[in-house]
Amino acid sequence: MKLTFTVEKQEANSQARLGKINYKDQIYETPMFMPVGTQATVKTLSPEEIKETKAGIILANTYHLWLRPGDEIVKEAGGLHKFMNYDGPILTDSGGFQVFSLAKPKDITEEGVHFKNQYNGDAFFLTPEKSIQIQENLGSDIIMSFDECPPASASYEYLKQSVERTLRWAKRGKDVFIGENTLLFGIVQGGAHENLRKMSAEALVAMDFDGYSIGGVANDHESKEDMYKAFSYSTKYLPEDKLRYAMGIGEPIDLIEGVIRGIDLFDCVTPTRLARHGHAFTKYGKINLKNAKYKRDFTPIDETCDCYACKHYTKAYIKHLINAEETFGARLLSIHNIRFLIHLMEDIRKAIQNDNLLEFRDTFIKEYYGE
Repeated sequence: MKLTFTVEKQEANSQARLGKINYKDQIYETPMFMPVGTQATVKTLSPEEIKETKAGIILANTYHLWLRPGDEIVKEAGGLHKFMNYDGPILTDSGGFQVFSLAKPKDITEEGVHFKNQYNGDAFFLTPEKSIQIQENLGSDIIMSFDECPPASASYEYLKQSVERTLRWAKRGKDVFIGENTLLFGIVQGGAHENLRKMSAEALVAMDFDGYSIGGVANDHESKEDMYKAFSYSTKYLPEDKLRYAMGIGEPIDLIEGVIRGIDLFDCVTPTRLARHGHAFTKYGKINLKNAKYKRDFTPIDETCDCYACKHYTKAYIKHLINAEETFGARLLSIHNIRFLIHLMEDIRKAIQNDNLLEFRDTFIKEYYGE
């Protein structure tokens, strides 16, 4: 049975909307933050711990799972749900972001992209058709079209050519998509240029995808201003009744600003990556538990948080674990950071319901950044 989506409410003062995803008779509310399970696991956490954070959709990475253990192995196992023992919805990316980070300009052709296996140096070739086939073998519920991921610094002319190629690739992928119980998303590109975003979005909408992703908004050198422009320039040309997904977004303020601009889904490795380096989100900003001032701090990470880590452990204990390089420390911080972002989305949904999302944003900025 395919996942379905309905819009329940439009916020009065912004483009934000409340929605519901129905998946195997379970309801998941949007806007939603989705934890990332790159290698068919959210790093350090069990599926049961992920569920305790009240996560809904989680991600897996097409590129990494293609290289190991191989999509055919996952298919033999019964698909990702059985392989990793997660019965909630699973989304896979196209592999494009990782491949383009490895490929040189000369490796990018109209047919696809040549690159070398990062683990053993073998030559690989990924095409739009192959990306769809791999993701269908993985058995995810939402799969992504294969797109080119140009850097934020790319010229207008290059971005235009890239958008045109991505549209041709989207058509090729859609032509081979089987999609019995799966949704296929098109990916809107075009940098911070409204005419390119418009061209990309309108062409994808004409192809009638099941949902739409906003790509090119998580580049290392992109300004927040350009990111927010890309959100606005994309969503205004997308249909009201389909999911909109901003790829690779995990900073709390960016989630709020994205929702204000009409986005429903977000994902990022940030919460677990920060956790492995001893960092935690709190209502009053990020903290680094490696700092000496937490040595005798016997309070929770965040007094307002209801996660397992905050209910049972102190900053002093978690600092000790991080300093001792005990994986339990990274695990506790991962639980907390994921729950923090999911709880933030719960608060955002309440603000949409009450038509006061802009006021919520202003209060959040004052508390989180001390401004």
